[in-house]
Amino acid sequence: MAYDGKRRGIAKMISKIRKTGSFAKTSLSTAGDSSLSRGRIMRAVLKLGGSLLYRGADEVNLERVREYARALITLTEEGNQLVVVVGGGKPARTFIAAARTLGASETQCDWLGIKVARLNAELLCAALGDAAYPIVVETLDDLESAFVTNKIVLMGGLTPGQSTNAVAALAAEIVGAELLLNATNVDGVYDRDPKEEGAKKIDRLTIDQLDEILSGGGVRAGEYRLFDPVAIRVVARSRIPIIIFNGTQSENLIRIFKGKKIGTTVTHEKTRST
Repeated sequence: MAYDGKRRGIAKMISKIRKTGSFAKTSLSTAGDSSLSRGRIMRAVLKLGGSLLYRGADEVNLERVREYARALITLTEEGNQLVVVVGGGKPARTFIAAARTLGASETQCDWLGIKVARLNAELLCAALGDAAYPIVVETLDDLESAFVTNKIVLMGGLTPGQSTNAVAALAAEIVGAELLLNATNVDGVYDRDPKEEGAKKIDRLTIDQLDEILSGGGVRAGEYRLFDPVAIRVVARSRIPIIIFNGTQSENLIRIFKGKKIGTTVTHEKTRST
């Protein structure tokens, strides 16, 4: 009963926020650049690659988990509102590969990835302590309820057939985020596989150019790359600016909020790649 009462109270808060426009978006075609150049308080979604939390496939990188927790707490203490979507990473791919070998369907493989991503989110939730909303959110409806508490909201996967990149894009759309950050193990978007000789990092490109570069990415469970088609469609319709950056250094997150040029910026305007 107490839980139901709390949910009703939160629902009233959401209704009030919707009426007063607190979730309303600014013009997002250039919001990412203008917000960061002034270093002002922002509402943002961070997609944190699950592999960043591990050494190899089976050892949790506790220090990096703590580093990200400290960085996120610092940002919220400055007034920023944050949602963090954690991916499954190498552990999820290990489980998925084993399940596929054993004859699991792609839906079953997706569920394995979802569960591992949620466990990764639980790890970060533990490190954040009271700064985090205490439950890893599993639906978009619950995201709205959690977000109005001004706690750091954590998510993993949601439904089969949907990557955590797509979850992050949908979360950004739901909360009216001014910026979507994608922390990965490379320092931005390249014109080809960064492992190939002659690959060049692109500092700025449009969402259409990103779609073209990533068009060869996998779509099976565990094969989602920087962004998948669903994630690209969501950010394209919402015109949410994206910054893709090297997440192996947690301080890059703080640098971005201070207005430093880090990684690759994805815009929704016509611009040439560099």
